[in-house]
Amino acid sequence: MSDLKLSGKRVIVTGAAGGLGRAFCEDLAAAGAHVIAADIDESGAAQTAKFISAADGKCISGKLDVTKAESCQMLVAQAINEFGGLDVLVNNAALYGTLNRAPFEQLEEDEWDRVLTVNVKGIWQMTRAASEALKASGSGSVINIASATVYSGSPEWMHYVASKGAVIAMTRVMAKELGSANVRANVIAPGITLTEASMTLMEDAKNYGADRAALKRNGGVDDISGGVLYLASDLSKYTSGQTLVIDGGKQFI
Repeated sequence: MSDLKLSGKRVIVTGAAGGLGRAFCEDLAAAGAHVIAADIDESGAAQTAKFISAADGKCISGKLDVTKAESCQMLVAQAINEFGGLDVLVNNAALYGTLNRAPFEQLEEDEWDRVLTVNVKGIWQMTRAASEALKASGSGSVINIASATVYSGSPEWMHYVASKGAVIAMTRVMAKELGSANVRANVIAPGITLTEASMTLMEDAKNYGADRAALKRNGGVDDISGGVLYLASDLSKYTSGQTLVIDGGKQFI
């Protein structure tokens, strides 16, 4: 069985200015990947790249607005220019920590549209821009970040839950349409993860719902990164169209 081999893998991570995105960049670079940390927050992405570079990892930053086709195309061109191609796309950019929670009848239409534009259209735009480069790699991997809340149906959160359900559905189509070029597409659906955004959104995030988990705790960013490393590596070369729920055993038990 092959080992976890990421040395030289050329990777884009979106939403990389902080939280899970930054952790993904750090762990991918530590495993030997060449990473572009991309975010609409250009200075935050640059900080991620600077931190990783200081630890002798290979990481550069890029500015990205996932809702704009041209911005997505320019980022892929940057990967090709800097690294010679693209092997892995991690679609992590999403609206989350800044969202309002309310019964679905009370959600503002503007916020609904904004969430669906970033969280759904953004993944479509970015994957569409990257598809030819991923096909050219001969063994590309698309890793889309959804949420375990799709399965629990968290109340007062319909716009976010709907957007992440769409991510799972889109990924199944991507897997079938890209599979003939040996490009696989999968989803990671984290449970509550102790990022700054989660800490801001809920009181006592560390313990919120932890009693319902088999492992009796909520996850840290390092708990989720392992799934990204697996799906980015050749260990997952026959895995496509799947959703990996990483929530400590809250769902389906």
